[in-house]
Amino acid sequence: MIQTIVHHQTPLDEKYIQVEFLDTVLIDKTKSKIKDIGIKVTELSTYFFEYLTGYQVPTAYVKRDADNILKFVDYSEYKFLVKILNHSDKRIAKIFGIKENTELKLPVYEFRYGDTKDNLINESHILSFDLCNSEDLKVILRISSKINAVLKSFFERRNEVLTELDLRFGKFQDKIYVCGDFSPFGIKVFPINDNPKWTDPNKLNSASEIKKYTEFLYNIVSPK
Repeated sequence: MIQTIVHHQTPLDEKYIQVEFLDTVLIDKTKSKIKDIGIKVTELSTYFFEYLTGYQVPTAYVKRDADNILKFVDYSEYKFLVKILNHSDKRIAKIFGIKENTELKLPVYEFRYGDTKDNLINESHILSFDLCNSEDLKVILRISSKINAVLKSFFERRNEVLTELDLRFGKFQDKIYVCGDFSPFGIKVFPINDNPKWTDPNKLNSASEIKKYTEFLYNIVSPK
């Protein structure tokens, strides 16, 4: 995951959050520096937040404040993320005896607690531990479904397949928004045809692999 710094602002009685994306990432709990990845993730996130806003998806995004800083409304973030799987990952493939990356008939929605990808939880955990109420959870899933449909179509038109997507949500003034970022760690895309610039997002185990995959995503939204 990419490292960030959160700044709080209170201009003219309005509260905002600034998220600064750094050039450091965590790889197996070890920090690695990748030149300009903070700027690239900021640009990716800006593009997708603005794209989704055009489809009336509620986002906490306000604007880009600097090369590597995004401005958001002062939301309270839910302590879980929604992982959407359009294709089977390694765990699902093993459970159901299918090949990894097999297209699923319907998207699978999973919940992960905190920042650890292995902390798989379900709706009962969420409600039992007061992480979210049932009505808000329905809204989160409804927004997640719309985002998945919009971005699947976006990538398909560019000859890419969206296999997985991580989404984070927050609440501000009783309204739920998608927040967080759109980084190479939360978007898994496979090319329909061979693409020498692509690297497998399931194998981002080094700074060079992360940089290559980030460039691949960046070139999709900023073609030269």
